[in-house]
Amino acid sequence: MRTFIFLLLISSTHLLSQKLLTPAHSGIDSKLIKDETSEALWYVENAGSKTEIGNIVTELKSLNKTDLLIKTTVKMKQVPDLKWTDSTIVKKADFAPQYHSSYNSMRDMVLRFGKNKVTGYYLDKKSQKKDLIETDAVNYFDSSSYPILIRFLPLQESYSSDISIFDYNPKANKNGVIKAYVVDVKKTEYNGKPVWAVKTNDDISSKTTTTYFINRETRKVVKQETDMAGRKISLEFIK
Repeated sequence: MRTFIFLLLISSTHLLSQKLLTPAHSGIDSKLIKDETSEALWYVENAGSKTEIGNIVTELKSLNKTDLLIKTTVKMKQVPDLKWTDSTIVKKADFAPQYHSSYNSMRDMVLRFGKNKVTGYYLDKKSQKKDLIETDAVNYFDSSSYPILIRFLPLQESYSSDISIFDYNPKANKNGVIKAYVVDVKKTEYNGKPVWAVKTNDDISSKTTTTYFINRETRKVVKQETDMAGRKISLEFIK
């Protein structure tokens, strides 16, 4: 009987740790969210050496008491005049998505998140084909915001969770509401300071794994490593 109860407790703990995260059950601690601007150098690694290919600036800014802007600007080193700018607005309390836009040299995209529906457009600049977006969706985070969201989860060793996200890409096999995954969390150090190493992947690209090294005290990302089926990319934060 004692063995049965022990196994039942293990099973229950596992089920609880795998609870699907949505804005209704976000698990985040909004008190950890602060206005900030960070800058990272973007590297591609090959045969033990790395090459800088660009830099990424990410801004978190409170628009008012309830809304948070997440703005990311990417500049490529070889083509500095070409910019990629993503802007996402979420509710600060639970990261419920309100708006997302993404503009770059290849395409423009705008998404507006309603209670039960996502509307917007996707413009392919090469073909000038514009797809109007209107799809039913409930209980999700925007796919662009979940890498920020994980910083504010109740991280501890061996923590894991499934995250409901919405993603749109006309060239992808999966669109709409899909999942991202916090696979594992470990304690480690980076530059002599304690960090959480948070390993993630998602249904957007199942062969891609990203590990975020998050300062345990400030909850800022200090490094990011991505493995794309053997191709390694990293971000090293300088600000």
